[in-house]
Amino acid sequence: MKGLVLSGGKGSRLRPLTYTRAKQLVPVANKPVLFYGIEALVAAGVKDIGIVVGDTREEIRAAVGDGSRWGASVTYIEQDAPLGLAHAVLISEGFLGHDPFVMYLGDNLLNKGITPFVEEFVRNRPAAQILLTRVSDPQMFGVAELQGDNVVRLVEKPKVPKSDLALVGVYMFGPEVFDSVKQITPSFRNELEITDALQNLIDRGCVVRPHLVEGWWKDTGKLDDMLEANRLILETLERRVDGSVDDTSQVEGKVVLEAGAKIVGSVIRGPVIIGSNAKIERAYVGPFTSIMNDVTVQGSEIEHSIVLEGSVLSELSNRVIDSLIGRNVRIVRQPVKPSAYRFMLGDNSEVGIRW
Repeated sequence: MKGLVLSGGKGSRLRPLTYTRAKQLVPVANKPVLFYGIEALVAAGVKDIGIVVGDTREEIRAAVGDGSRWGASVTYIEQDAPLGLAHAVLISEGFLGHDPFVMYLGDNLLNKGITPFVEEFVRNRPAAQILLTRVSDPQMFGVAELQGDNVVRLVEKPKVPKSDLALVGVYMFGPEVFDSVKQITPSFRNELEITDALQNLIDRGCVVRPHLVEGWWKDTGKLDDMLEANRLILETLERRVDGSVDDTSQVEGKVVLEAGAKIVGSVIRGPVIIGSNAKIERAYVGPFTSIMNDVTVQGSEIEHSIVLEGSVLSELSNRVIDSLIGRNVRIVRQPVKPSAYRFMLGDNSEVGIRW
């Protein structure tokens, strides 16, 4: 069985951060989102993995390499333009051959992994098996209608949904899917939609089975979802303090402090992760915050946020909350202070705040 990870999207909902970084490499709890998907595949016994890449192909290659760090073998499949999930399947036929495969969207997170899903597919061997979860706004998703244990209809972002069962970004297919992706036509978005391919399988009399997700699922394509995924992952951490903490500091709860990080005269209240060589001085780092390597937080407060490598928050008079801050960003206090801060900043930015 093979894996197909999709990592070609432009990440427009996370701009400006994704002008300079692949959206699948934006970290959650200091680990790129893409790595969670690869780990889930390997844990399920899927170690021959193809990664579909687009404009950010070189960055993805540099981060993932040949897959050996996970005990996997990675093949890169180039997609000239983001022409839909079914198009990604179509161009991957040479890699996949006649093997069944798992397709995993590279910006998705599942807290319980995919092992039961894979085991169920291997036992039953339908033409396709899809993951579903109940949502409050099904008109924003691909929606499935069920009849017993089978899927009978799939509609992409229906105006009047007939169920609240939304497609999660993990699918399993047998080789039957290749006939379907070759028969469908582009949608109004000029994309080959995976929902159309699945519906084609159903219309041809092939079995498409549902699997309801247990636990949470997150598509990390938007800021709020990225922060929520970060919160959920941080809650699973085990406390580990490998960095240095001076006698005047307090480190409370689930905190991971990597080697080389320094806490001086500060309060850290978990769940929090702080990367190597970060320096937290006269500061407060509150729950659900991820701070990556070489970050400085000085004379400032931050919580429920993600801060990427090399950034500086200095002498801010108000607490930073609900923020995603890119690499090498400088946020420093200047005369005339505002009453609150909320940031989504791209890499290599600098913000001066008057007080």
